[in-house]
Amino acid sequence: MSFTVDLHLHTTASDGTRTPKELVKLLSQNGLKLVAITDHDSLEGIPEAKRELAYHPDMTLIPGVEISADMDESEVHVLGYHLNEDDAELQKVLAHFRKGREGRGEQMVQKLNEMGIAITWERVVDLAQGGAIARPHVARAMLEKGYITELKEAFDKYIGRGGPAYVRREKMSPEESVELIRKFGGIPVLAHPTYTKDPESLVASLVTKGLAGMEVYYKNYNEETVQSLLAISQRHGLLALGGSDYHANYEGDEVEPGLVGPPVENGQRLLEMGPR
Repeated sequence: MSFTVDLHLHTTASDGTRTPKELVKLLSQNGLKLVAITDHDSLEGIPEAKRELAYHPDMTLIPGVEISADMDESEVHVLGYHLNEDDAELQKVLAHFRKGREGRGEQMVQKLNEMGIAITWERVVDLAQGGAIARPHVARAMLEKGYITELKEAFDKYIGRGGPAYVRREKMSPEESVELIRKFGGIPVLAHPTYTKDPESLVASLVTKGLAGMEVYYKNYNEETVQSLLAISQRHGLLALGGSDYHANYEGDEVEPGLVGPPVENGQRLLEMGPR
């Protein structure tokens, strides 16, 4: 079965490996009709994606972003849709977040060096290709040198939360993330809710701040998980959305765009929530 809506995608503007132009071409080839690029703390890929979109008139792009938040020693991600990449104040906020990622990444490299893992910060910056630097770029530098056999191993052994080379960075709370997205006219949606210990309690707290939706149809969720999350979304009046979370990392759990996604009507409802 193929899907025509994918609302969670990454490019080289953050930790994806396809440029916005390359990603749009792939999405068109895979038959996608409604998509959202949601790079981490960045809208920098949106202009290039929009330029390429001119050659694919049957596809619609929703500008988005993915913001990381902290809660009880766990990480929560909130997607913001229909954000304006030309908003200077918003861009200033996102640039501040990206600067925090950069400092955190450099400290991680230093810790890895102290452990005898000889990667360089310069190589990590090169791998980011001018985009927001994130932990996968550190992992890719480790993979190149043969210290790990897959990116996941870097997170499991070294740079994941609680790992010996993990470094915290400044983050907002999930509630603050939702409020920030609302402040700039966006539509906040909880990403991959099963990554949290108690999705329903989290959803209940975020709804009071303006949460509009949650990912239900995500990556490799099985039918049981989808139905459980769908029930939560219905209890709280949230739009059930989702996507592949595609990074073009070519690792075991990656899902190609077009193989997972929300119902077309749900994507259409999100589209209609944007600016007219």
